[in-house]
Amino acid sequence: MIITTTPSVEGRRITAYRGVVAGEAILGANLFKDMFAGIRDLVGGRSGTYERELQKAREIALQELQQRAAELGANAVVGVDLDYEVMGQANGMLMVSASGTAVVVE
Repeated sequence: MIITTTPSVEGRRITAYRGVVAGEAILGANLFKDMFAGIRDLVGGRSGTYERELQKAREIALQELQQRAAELGANAVVGVDLDYEVMGQANGMLMVSASGTAVVVE
């Protein structure tokens, strides 16, 4: 399946629109990850722990998006938008949502 942020697929023609699809992932960060990420932030550098969690959430959201598009008979999703939010008590959870238009391309 083709997943793209552009409104079309280069060299392919959209023959049918199947509808808007979305995928979401909400992951909680645990206390130890927060503690070690805080230490990393104090001494400088990147927080690999949070980067991995963010990547995992993004992959889950895109997999759900792809699955929902396939259920509609699409072979591509165009105009994909990724949104990131922190939520929950003390902003302890990360939400990634992906949305786009499921289409059939030739």
